[in-house]
Amino acid sequence: MFNSNGPEETIWLGTIIGDLLQNGDLIALNGDLGAGKTSLIKGIALGLKSQDNITSPSFSIINEYTGIVPIFHFDFYRIGKPEDIEDLGYEEYFSDTGVILIEWAKIIADYLPDNLLLINIFMDYQNIFTRKIVFKPKGKRYEKIMEDLEAIVGTGH
Repeated sequence: MFNSNGPEETIWLGTIIGDLLQNGDLIALNGDLGAGKTSLIKGIALGLKSQDNITSPSFSIINEYTGIVPIFHFDFYRIGKPEDIEDLGYEEYFSDTGVILIEWAKIIADYLPDNLLLINIFMDYQNIFTRKIVFKPKGKRYEKIMEDLEAIVGTGH
């Protein structure tokens, strides 16, 4: 768990996460509207050395960015039914050709691979800037990412 006191800290954390990622990694994010999913993804893209303008693909569903590896940023908030992703050819992206970042991952939970890093962002409704960011690594690769992340930033920051 990580406590963020504002968008800058969330982006900073994302930068560290991005620096730990490699081809084929999948990060699945959940959180209410405005929780900071896109801010975390901005940081992840920075950690992957992207200089692109990172925006939420709410209407386009996917944005692609250039970094040290390709970055595929999905936002499934507006998808009608989970099975609608089958028409997107999502399987092509869920390979070792880049880093996959998914906002609103719970909507397509049945389509996600077993191994991934799940990140839930919770808002503190008493302080509009505070977020609790909870990590759930699934698989040895993501457990290693979490070990490395905790070694860098500590736990419960």
